[in-house]
Amino acid sequence: MADGQDQDRTTAGVRHGVLFDVDGTLVDSNYQHTIAWWQAFRRFGYDVPLAEIHRAIGMGGDKLVAHLLGDDRDPEQDTDLDSTHGAIFSSYWPGLRPFEGAGDLVRRCAADGLTVVLASSASQQELGVLRGIIDADDAISAATSSRDAENSKPSPDILVAALEAGGLEAANTVFVGDSVWDVHAASELDIPTIGLASGGTSEAELRDAGAVEVYKDIRVLLEAFDDGALHRLTTADTGA
Repeated sequence: MADGQDQDRTTAGVRHGVLFDVDGTLVDSNYQHTIAWWQAFRRFGYDVPLAEIHRAIGMGGDKLVAHLLGDDRDPEQDTDLDSTHGAIFSSYWPGLRPFEGAGDLVRRCAADGLTVVLASSASQQELGVLRGIIDADDAISAATSSRDAENSKPSPDILVAALEAGGLEAANTVFVGDSVWDVHAASELDIPTIGLASGGTSEAELRDAGAVEVYKDIRVLLEAFDDGALHRLTTADTGA
């Protein structure tokens, strides 16, 4: 989990922080996940349209399988399907890239005194790969993995774990994600979500789900940083 750092901002004993989804938010990996799921389904005899799979990306693997295949599937295959997806997705690791500005955004948040936590449901090994791709470990205070949550998104368990890892309270936190499932999970905890359309979900869908702000990509978010929810969080209780 965490490698805590003393750069976190506290005001009158209150720590403020930002939780980041990783896949589709900081790392350009949603379409590789979509292809990996499509191939996994084909290996088990299911022909699921790519568009339907993409719309479910952001759910945990167990929820995604049930959502796409329904009650007529053999649930005993769920774990094997998830494992097959993971094995296929790992073949794409060498080609994964961060979204432009991902490391800059993480460092900007940390430099402004926010506790930065990666709220990821990836395996420990995959999380290590993703952190290497983001290349901003000096600004990351904590990170979660699949072992930290019993239930996957859209359940809020991984966000609860991320709050605990960062020593944060939901009321003093913003979540940055790219899918409606991210927004739904955060809404369960009354955490405002900043949506990024770079994962393939439209601005309209993210706003309809409840995102308080939506940006085309990280670069646009950075350009508007001083006028947005992240900056307001950094100046909370200071009168700035």
